[in-house]
Amino acid sequence: MAELVDTTTELLQQLIRNECVNDGSKESGQELRSVDTLQGFLEGGGLDVQRFEPAPGRGSLVARIEGSDPNAPSLCLMGHTDVVPVNIDGWDHDPFGGEIIDGEVWGRGAIDMLNLTSSMAVTFKNLARTGHKPKGDLIYFAVADEEAGGTWGADWMLENEHDAVMADYVLTEMGGFGFSHGSGRSVLINVAEKGAGGVRLTVRGTPGHGSMPLGADNALLKAAEVLRRLGAHRPTPQLDDLWVGLLDALGLEGDMRAALMDPERVWDTAVALGDLGGKMLHACSHMSISPNIVHGGQKINVIPDAVHIDVDIRTLPGQDADYVRAELQAAIGDLADHVDIEVLSDRAASRSPQETPMWDVIESAVHAADPTARVHPGLIVGGTDARFYRPYGATVYGAGIFSPSIDMADFGTRFHGNNERIDLESLRLVTDFWDHIVRGFDETGRP
Repeated sequence: MAELVDTTTELLQQLIRNECVNDGSKESGQELRSVDTLQGFLEGGGLDVQRFEPAPGRGSLVARIEGSDPNAPSLCLMGHTDVVPVNIDGWDHDPFGGEIIDGEVWGRGAIDMLNLTSSMAVTFKNLARTGHKPKGDLIYFAVADEEAGGTWGADWMLENEHDAVMADYVLTEMGGFGFSHGSGRSVLINVAEKGAGGVRLTVRGTPGHGSMPLGADNALLKAAEVLRRLGAHRPTPQLDDLWVGLLDALGLEGDMRAALMDPERVWDTAVALGDLGGKMLHACSHMSISPNIVHGGQKINVIPDAVHIDVDIRTLPGQDADYVRAELQAAIGDLADHVDIEVLSDRAASRSPQETPMWDVIESAVHAADPTARVHPGLIVGGTDARFYRPYGATVYGAGIFSPSIDMADFGTRFHGNNERIDLESLRLVTDFWDHIVRGFDETGRP
Protein backbone atom coordinates (compact mmCIF):
# COMPACT_ATOMS: atom_id res chain seq x y z
CA MET A 1 0.00 0.00 0.00
CA ALA A 2 2.94 2.30 -0.61
CA GLU A 3 0.93 4.45 -3.01
CA LEU A 4 -1.65 5.08 -0.28
CA VAL A 5 1.05 6.30 2.10
CA ASP A 6 2.30 8.72 -0.53
CA THR A 7 -1.26 9.97 -0.98
CA THR A 8 -1.71 10.37 2.79
CA THR A 9 1.49 12.38 2.93
CA GLU A 10 0.46 14.66 0.08
CA LEU A 11 -3.02 15.20 1.54
CA LEU A 12 -1.56 15.95 4.97
CA GLN A 13 0.78 18.51 3.43
CA GLN A 14 -2.14 20.26 1.73
CA LEU A 15 -4.26 20.32 4.88
CA ILE A 16 -1.35 21.89 6.77
CA ARG A 17 -0.93 24.49 4.02
CA ASN A 18 -4.62 25.38 4.21
CA GLU A 19 -3.78 27.09 7.52
CA CYS A 20 -7.16 26.59 9.22
CA VAL A 21 -6.09 28.32 12.43
CA ASN A 22 -8.79 28.44 15.09
CA ASP A 23 -8.22 31.12 17.73
CA GLY A 24 -11.67 30.72 19.24
CA SER A 25 -13.35 33.56 17.39
CA LYS A 26 -16.28 32.87 15.09
CA GLU A 27 -14.39 34.27 12.12
CA SER A 28 -11.30 32.12 12.54
CA GLY A 29 -10.72 28.54 11.43
CA GLN A 30 -12.09 28.94 7.91
CA GLU A 31 -12.17 25.16 7.65
CA LEU A 32 -14.05 25.48 4.38
CA ARG A 33 -10.63 25.56 2.74
CA SER A 34 -9.98 22.00 3.85
CA VAL A 35 -13.56 20.99 3.01
CA ASP A 36 -12.79 22.08 -0.56
CA THR A 37 -9.58 20.03 -0.52
CA LEU A 38 -11.23 16.92 0.88
CA GLN A 39 -14.28 17.19 -1.35
CA GLY A 40 -12.10 17.34 -4.45
CA PHE A 41 -10.09 14.38 -3.18
CA LEU A 42 -13.04 12.16 -2.27
CA GLU A 43 -15.23 12.98 -5.25
CA GLY A 44 -12.34 11.93 -7.43
CA GLY A 45 -12.98 8.41 -6.14
CA GLY A 46 -16.65 8.49 -7.06
CA LEU A 47 -17.92 9.32 -3.57
CA ASP A 48 -20.75 11.72 -2.89
CA VAL A 49 -20.06 14.17 -0.10
CA GLN A 50 -22.15 16.59 1.92
CA ARG A 51 -20.97 20.00 3.00
CA PHE A 52 -22.24 21.88 6.01
CA GLU A 53 -21.55 25.52 6.86
CA PRO A 54 -23.23 26.63 10.09
CA ALA A 55 -21.30 29.93 10.03
CA PRO A 56 -19.44 31.63 7.18
CA GLY A 57 -16.29 29.66 6.44
CA ARG A 58 -16.84 27.17 9.26
CA GLY A 59 -17.32 24.08 7.13
CA SER A 60 -17.54 20.35 7.85
CA LEU A 61 -17.70 17.48 5.37
CA VAL A 62 -19.42 14.09 5.53
CA ALA A 63 -19.04 11.15 3.16
CA ARG A 64 -20.79 7.80 3.48
CA ILE A 65 -20.53 4.29 2.09
CA GLU A 66 -23.91 2.62 2.56
CA GLY A 67 -23.83 -0.71 4.36
CA SER A 68 -25.34 -3.92 3.03
CA ASP A 69 -27.22 -4.67 6.28
CA PRO A 70 -29.40 -1.88 7.73
CA ASN A 71 -29.34 -3.63 11.12
CA ALA A 72 -25.54 -3.79 11.34
CA PRO A 73 -23.77 -1.22 13.54
CA SER A 74 -22.33 1.82 11.81
CA LEU A 75 -18.82 3.22 12.09
CA CYS A 76 -17.68 6.84 11.80
CA LEU A 77 -14.07 7.89 11.26
CA MET A 78 -13.93 11.47 12.56
CA GLY A 79 -11.02 13.91 12.18
CA HIS A 80 -10.98 17.64 12.73
CA THR A 81 -9.50 20.08 10.22
CA ASP A 82 -8.80 23.11 12.41
CA VAL A 83 -5.51 23.73 14.19
CA VAL A 84 -4.35 25.92 17.06
CA PRO A 85 -2.39 29.16 16.55
CA VAL A 86 1.40 29.21 16.36
CA ASN A 87 4.24 31.41 17.53
CA ILE A 88 6.30 31.48 14.35
CA ASP A 89 9.39 32.66 16.23
CA GLY A 90 9.53 29.33 18.05
CA TRP A 91 9.66 27.21 14.87
CA ASP A 92 12.72 26.03 12.98
CA HIS A 93 10.71 25.70 9.74
CA ASP A 94 7.56 27.21 8.25
CA PRO A 95 4.66 25.95 10.42
CA PHE A 96 2.37 26.01 7.39
CA GLY A 97 4.85 24.81 4.78
CA GLY A 98 4.09 21.11 5.12
CA GLU A 99 7.72 20.37 4.21
CA ILE A 100 9.27 16.92 4.41
CA ILE A 101 12.53 17.26 6.32
CA ASP A 102 14.61 14.25 7.35
CA GLY A 103 11.70 11.87 6.90
CA GLU A 104 9.17 13.99 8.82
CA VAL A 105 6.28 16.20 7.70
CA TRP A 106 6.51 19.53 9.49
CA GLY A 107 3.61 21.80 10.24
CA ARG A 108 0.87 22.83 12.61
CA GLY A 109 -1.61 19.98 12.85
CA ALA A 110 0.81 17.23 11.84
CA ILE A 111 0.24 15.50 15.20
CA ASP A 112 -3.04 17.17 16.18
CA MET A 113 -4.73 15.67 14.20
CA LEU A 114 -4.35 16.20 10.46
CA ASN A 115 -2.31 13.00 10.22
CA LEU A 116 -5.43 11.08 11.22
CA THR A 117 -7.83 13.23 9.21
CA SER A 118 -5.81 12.69 6.03
CA SER A 119 -5.13 8.97 6.55
CA MET A 120 -8.81 8.34 7.30
CA ALA A 121 -9.77 10.07 4.05
CA VAL A 122 -7.24 8.09 2.03
CA THR A 123 -8.43 4.78 3.50
CA PHE A 124 -12.07 5.74 2.97
CA LYS A 125 -11.52 6.62 -0.68
CA ASN A 126 -9.52 3.46 -1.30
CA LEU A 127 -12.27 1.29 0.20
CA ALA A 128 -14.83 2.91 -2.10
CA ARG A 129 -12.55 2.69 -5.15
CA THR A 130 -11.94 -1.02 -4.62
CA GLY A 131 -15.66 -1.73 -4.22
CA HIS A 132 -15.58 -2.58 -0.53
CA LYS A 133 -19.14 -2.93 0.80
CA PRO A 134 -19.33 -2.71 4.58
CA LYS A 135 -22.07 -4.47 6.50
CA GLY A 136 -23.06 -1.30 8.34
CA ASP A 137 -22.76 2.29 7.14
CA LEU A 138 -19.21 3.66 7.04
CA ILE A 139 -18.96 7.42 7.55
CA TYR A 140 -16.07 9.83 7.10
CA PHE A 141 -16.53 13.05 9.05
CA ALA A 142 -14.09 15.96 8.64
CA VAL A 143 -15.23 18.31 11.35
CA ALA A 144 -14.63 21.99 12.10
CA ASP A 145 -14.01 23.81 15.37
CA GLU A 146 -12.69 21.02 17.58
CA GLU A 147 -9.97 23.27 18.94
CA ALA A 148 -12.43 25.81 20.36
CA GLY A 149 -15.22 23.68 21.78
CA GLY A 150 -17.13 22.33 18.80
CA THR A 151 -19.72 25.11 18.62
CA TRP A 152 -19.47 25.20 14.82
CA GLY A 153 -18.46 21.57 14.48
CA ALA A 154 -19.44 18.34 16.21
CA ASP A 155 -21.80 19.97 18.70
CA TRP A 156 -23.68 21.81 15.95
CA MET A 157 -23.72 18.81 13.63
CA LEU A 158 -25.16 16.42 16.22
CA GLU A 159 -27.79 18.98 17.19
CA ASN A 160 -28.78 20.02 13.68
CA GLU A 161 -27.69 17.26 11.28
CA HIS A 162 -27.80 14.29 13.61
CA ASP A 163 -28.62 11.61 11.05
CA ALA A 164 -25.74 12.66 8.83
CA VAL A 165 -23.04 11.98 11.43
CA MET A 166 -24.48 9.69 14.10
CA ALA A 167 -22.95 6.22 14.32
CA ASP A 168 -22.81 3.31 16.74
CA TYR A 169 -19.00 3.46 16.86
CA VAL A 170 -16.81 6.53 16.41
CA LEU A 171 -13.02 6.55 16.14
CA THR A 172 -11.19 9.85 16.56
CA GLU A 173 -8.18 11.35 18.38
CA MET A 174 -6.18 10.91 20.59
CA GLY A 175 -4.68 7.51 21.04
CA GLY A 176 -2.14 5.13 19.64
CA PHE A 177 0.99 6.60 21.18
CA GLY A 178 3.19 3.97 22.72
CA PHE A 179 5.55 3.37 25.58
CA SER A 180 8.66 1.22 25.35
CA HIS A 181 9.87 -0.32 28.58
CA GLY A 182 11.65 -3.36 29.93
CA SER A 183 8.65 -5.66 29.53
CA GLY A 184 7.95 -4.62 25.92
CA ARG A 185 5.87 -1.96 24.21
CA SER A 186 2.44 -0.73 25.21
CA VAL A 187 -0.10 1.31 23.25
CA LEU A 188 -2.85 3.43 24.78
CA ILE A 189 -6.28 3.56 23.16
CA ASN A 190 -8.39 6.13 24.98
CA VAL A 191 -11.83 5.13 26.20
CA ALA A 192 -12.58 8.11 28.44
CA GLU A 193 -11.92 11.79 28.94
CA LYS A 194 -12.11 14.12 31.88
CA GLY A 195 -14.94 16.55 32.30
CA ALA A 196 -14.36 20.29 32.24
CA GLY A 197 -16.14 22.94 34.19
CA GLY A 198 -15.79 26.60 34.90
CA VAL A 199 -16.58 27.82 38.41
CA ARG A 200 -16.64 31.42 39.64
CA LEU A 201 -15.87 31.97 43.29
CA THR A 202 -17.03 35.36 44.53
CA VAL A 203 -15.23 36.32 47.71
CA ARG A 204 -17.24 38.90 49.63
CA GLY A 205 -16.01 41.69 51.91
CA THR A 206 -17.08 45.16 53.06
CA PRO A 207 -16.26 48.34 51.12
CA GLY A 208 -14.34 51.11 52.84
CA HIS A 209 -11.86 53.92 52.32
CA GLY A 210 -8.39 52.83 51.29
CA SER A 211 -6.80 55.35 53.66
CA MET A 212 -7.97 53.35 56.70
CA PRO A 213 -7.17 49.67 55.95
CA LEU A 214 -6.56 48.52 59.54
CA GLY A 215 -8.95 45.69 60.35
CA ALA A 216 -10.84 46.19 57.10
CA ASP A 217 -12.95 43.37 55.65
CA ASN A 218 -10.93 43.40 52.44
CA ALA A 219 -12.27 40.91 49.90
CA LEU A 220 -8.95 40.92 48.04
CA LEU A 221 -6.97 39.77 51.08
CA LYS A 222 -9.50 37.03 51.73
CA ALA A 223 -9.34 36.05 48.06
CA ALA A 224 -5.58 35.69 48.37
CA GLU A 225 -6.06 33.20 51.18
CA VAL A 226 -8.74 31.37 49.19
CA LEU A 227 -6.29 31.08 46.29
CA ARG A 228 -3.59 29.75 48.59
CA ARG A 229 -5.97 27.12 49.94
CA LEU A 230 -7.09 26.07 46.46
CA GLY A 231 -3.46 25.61 45.46
CA ALA A 232 -2.72 23.52 48.53
CA HIS A 233 -5.85 21.36 48.42
CA ARG A 234 -5.46 17.69 47.55
CA PRO A 235 -8.63 16.09 46.17
CA THR A 236 -9.09 12.42 46.90
CA PRO A 237 -7.26 10.35 44.25
CA GLN A 238 -9.24 7.99 42.02
CA LEU A 239 -7.08 4.93 41.45
CA ASP A 240 -9.45 2.88 39.30
CA ASP A 241 -9.05 0.46 36.39
CA LEU A 242 -8.05 3.28 34.04
CA TRP A 243 -5.29 4.23 36.44
CA VAL A 244 -4.10 0.64 36.62
CA GLY A 245 -4.15 0.49 32.81
CA LEU A 246 -1.96 3.58 32.62
CA LEU A 247 0.57 2.17 35.06
CA ASP A 248 0.60 -1.08 33.07
CA ALA A 249 1.16 0.88 29.84
CA LEU A 250 4.05 2.74 31.41
CA GLY A 251 5.57 -0.51 32.61
CA LEU A 252 5.78 0.75 36.18
CA GLU A 253 6.58 -1.92 38.75
CA GLY A 254 8.10 -2.29 42.19
CA ASP A 255 8.38 0.62 44.60
CA MET A 256 7.25 3.21 42.05
CA ARG A 257 4.06 1.29 41.27
CA ALA A 258 3.40 0.73 44.97
CA ALA A 259 3.75 4.47 45.64
CA LEU A 260 1.43 5.38 42.76
CA MET A 261 -1.18 2.87 43.96
CA ASP A 262 -1.10 4.29 47.49
CA PRO A 263 -3.72 7.05 47.99
CA GLU A 264 -1.49 8.58 50.67
CA ARG A 265 1.60 8.78 48.45
CA VAL A 266 0.40 9.21 44.86
CA TRP A 267 0.31 13.04 44.97
CA ASP A 268 3.83 13.46 46.36
CA THR A 269 5.15 10.84 43.94
CA ALA A 270 3.75 12.76 40.98
CA VAL A 271 5.30 15.98 42.34
CA ALA A 272 8.67 14.27 42.71
CA LEU A 273 8.56 13.00 39.12
CA GLY A 274 7.88 16.53 37.84
CA ASP A 275 7.78 17.65 34.21
CA LEU A 276 5.31 16.12 31.78
CA GLY A 277 5.26 12.68 33.39
CA GLY A 278 4.38 13.94 36.85
CA LYS A 279 1.78 16.36 35.52
CA MET A 280 0.13 13.63 33.46
CA LEU A 281 0.05 11.19 36.37
CA HIS A 282 -1.46 13.81 38.64
CA ALA A 283 -4.11 14.78 36.09
CA CYS A 284 -5.06 11.14 35.45
CA SER A 285 -5.55 10.36 39.14
CA HIS A 286 -7.13 13.50 40.60
CA MET A 287 -9.79 16.06 39.95
CA SER A 288 -7.78 19.18 39.15
CA ILE A 289 -8.43 22.71 40.42
CA SER A 290 -6.74 25.52 38.54
CA PRO A 291 -7.64 29.14 39.46
CA ASN A 292 -6.76 31.05 36.29
CA ILE A 293 -8.50 34.44 36.31
CA VAL A 294 -9.03 37.00 39.09
CA HIS A 295 -11.20 40.14 38.88
CA GLY A 296 -11.63 42.57 41.76
CA GLY A 297 -11.66 46.11 43.00
CA GLN A 298 -13.18 49.27 41.57
CA LYS A 299 -10.84 52.10 42.46
CA ILE A 300 -7.42 52.35 44.05
CA ASN A 301 -8.73 54.15 47.15
CA VAL A 302 -11.72 51.84 47.72
CA ILE A 303 -11.39 48.66 49.75
CA PRO A 304 -12.97 45.99 47.54
CA ASP A 305 -16.16 44.27 48.66
CA ALA A 306 -16.05 41.51 46.01
CA VAL A 307 -13.36 39.59 44.15
CA HIS A 308 -14.17 37.01 41.49
CA ILE A 309 -11.93 33.97 40.96
CA ASP A 310 -12.56 31.89 37.83
CA VAL A 311 -11.45 28.29 38.30
CA ASP A 312 -10.88 25.57 35.71
CA ILE A 313 -12.13 22.24 37.09
CA ARG A 314 -11.34 18.89 35.40
CA THR A 315 -13.26 15.91 36.75
CA LEU A 316 -12.72 12.18 36.42
CA PRO A 317 -15.50 9.79 35.34
CA GLY A 318 -18.07 9.46 38.13
CA GLN A 319 -17.34 12.86 39.71
CA ASP A 320 -20.44 15.04 39.44
CA ALA A 321 -21.33 18.64 40.32
CA ASP A 322 -22.01 17.74 43.97
CA TYR A 323 -18.55 16.18 44.19
CA VAL A 324 -16.96 19.35 42.79
CA ARG A 325 -18.83 21.61 45.19
CA ALA A 326 -17.87 19.44 48.14
CA GLU A 327 -14.19 19.50 47.17
CA LEU A 328 -14.22 23.28 46.74
CA GLN A 329 -15.88 23.79 50.11
CA ALA A 330 -13.36 21.46 51.72
CA ALA A 331 -10.54 23.46 50.16
CA ILE A 332 -11.95 26.84 51.22
CA GLY A 333 -12.61 25.63 54.75
CA ASP A 334 -13.78 28.18 57.32
CA LEU A 335 -13.92 30.92 54.67
CA ALA A 336 -16.76 29.11 52.89
CA ASP A 337 -19.38 31.44 54.44
CA HIS A 338 -17.64 34.36 52.69
CA VAL A 339 -17.55 32.72 49.25
CA ASP A 340 -20.33 32.20 46.71
CA ILE A 341 -19.87 29.36 44.22
CA GLU A 342 -21.34 29.87 40.74
CA VAL A 343 -21.10 27.22 38.03
CA LEU A 344 -20.20 28.86 34.72
CA SER A 345 -19.99 25.66 32.66
CA ASP A 346 -20.30 21.98 33.42
CA ARG A 347 -19.19 19.29 30.99
CA ALA A 348 -19.32 15.86 32.52
CA ALA A 349 -16.54 13.34 32.13
CA SER A 350 -17.39 10.59 29.67
CA ARG A 351 -16.39 6.99 29.14
CA SER A 352 -17.06 4.22 26.65
CA PRO A 353 -17.07 0.50 27.49
CA GLN A 354 -14.00 -1.53 26.63
CA GLU A 355 -15.83 -4.85 26.22
CA THR A 356 -16.96 -4.35 22.62
CA PRO A 357 -16.28 -5.98 19.24
CA MET A 358 -14.54 -2.78 18.16
CA TRP A 359 -12.02 -3.03 20.98
CA ASP A 360 -11.07 -6.49 19.80
CA VAL A 361 -10.61 -5.20 16.25
CA ILE A 362 -8.46 -2.31 17.47
CA GLU A 363 -6.25 -4.75 19.36
CA SER A 364 -5.88 -6.79 16.17
CA ALA A 365 -4.97 -3.66 14.19
CA VAL A 366 -2.33 -2.66 16.75
CA HIS A 367 -0.87 -6.18 16.70
CA ALA A 368 -0.72 -6.03 12.90
CA ALA A 369 1.58 -3.02 13.29
CA ASP A 370 3.53 -4.51 16.20
CA PRO A 371 2.84 -8.16 17.16
CA THR A 372 4.54 -7.66 20.52
CA ALA A 373 2.53 -4.59 21.60
CA ARG A 374 -0.01 -4.70 24.39
CA VAL A 375 -3.09 -2.46 24.22
CA HIS A 376 -4.35 -0.63 27.30
CA PRO A 377 -7.38 1.63 27.90
CA GLY A 378 -6.51 5.25 28.50
CA LEU A 379 -7.95 8.52 29.77
CA ILE A 380 -7.68 11.88 27.99
CA VAL A 381 -7.19 14.73 30.46
CA GLY A 382 -8.18 17.38 27.92
CA GLY A 383 -11.21 17.38 25.64
CA THR A 384 -12.08 15.98 22.22
CA ASP A 385 -15.20 15.74 20.09
CA ALA A 386 -15.82 12.29 21.58
CA ARG A 387 -17.72 14.00 24.39
CA PHE A 388 -20.51 15.04 22.02
CA TYR A 389 -21.17 11.50 20.82
CA ARG A 390 -21.16 9.55 24.08
CA PRO A 391 -24.38 11.08 25.50
CA TYR A 392 -26.18 9.81 22.39
CA GLY A 393 -25.06 6.26 23.12
CA ALA A 394 -22.15 5.97 20.70
CA THR A 395 -19.07 4.02 21.69
CA VAL A 396 -16.11 6.31 21.03
CA TYR A 397 -12.41 5.55 21.19
CA GLY A 398 -9.39 7.77 20.73
CA ALA A 399 -7.43 5.57 18.36
CA GLY A 400 -4.51 5.55 15.95
CA ILE A 401 -0.97 4.28 15.84
CA PHE A 402 2.46 5.92 15.85
CA SER A 403 5.91 4.57 15.15
CA PRO A 404 8.19 3.75 18.09
CA SER A 405 10.19 6.89 17.26
CA ILE A 406 7.40 9.00 18.80
CA ASP A 407 7.17 8.45 22.54
CA MET A 408 4.93 10.21 25.04
CA ALA A 409 7.48 12.98 25.60
CA ASP A 410 7.68 13.72 21.86
CA PHE A 411 3.91 13.62 21.56
CA GLY A 412 3.45 15.93 24.53
CA THR A 413 5.94 18.57 23.39
CA ARG A 414 4.71 18.62 19.78
CA PHE A 415 1.00 18.67 20.65
CA HIS A 416 0.11 22.40 20.46
CA GLY A 417 3.84 23.10 20.72
CA ASN A 418 6.65 24.40 18.53
CA ASN A 419 8.13 22.33 15.70
CA GLU A 420 5.12 20.02 15.39
CA ARG A 421 5.86 17.19 12.96
CA ILE A 422 5.23 13.52 12.25
CA ASP A 423 7.43 10.87 10.69
CA LEU A 424 6.55 9.13 7.45
CA GLU A 425 6.64 5.72 9.14
CA SER A 426 3.78 6.79 11.41
CA LEU A 427 1.79 7.84 8.34
CA ARG A 428 2.35 4.41 6.83
CA LEU A 429 1.32 2.65 10.02
CA VAL A 430 -1.84 4.69 10.56
CA THR A 431 -3.01 4.38 6.94
CA ASP A 432 -2.72 0.60 7.24
CA PHE A 433 -4.36 0.82 10.67
CA TRP A 434 -7.63 2.31 9.41
CA ASP A 435 -7.85 -0.21 6.58
CA HIS A 436 -7.36 -3.04 9.07
CA ILE A 437 -10.01 -1.55 11.36
CA VAL A 438 -12.71 -1.29 8.69
CA ARG A 439 -12.06 -4.67 7.11
CA GLY A 440 -11.59 -6.36 10.47
CA PHE A 441 -14.81 -4.93 11.84
CA ASP A 442 -16.70 -6.28 8.84
CA GLU A 443 -15.16 -9.71 9.23
CA THR A 444 -15.32 -10.21 13.00
CA GLY A 445 -16.95 -7.27 14.72
CA ARG A 446 -20.44 -7.14 13.29
CA PRO A 447 -23.33 -9.55 13.60
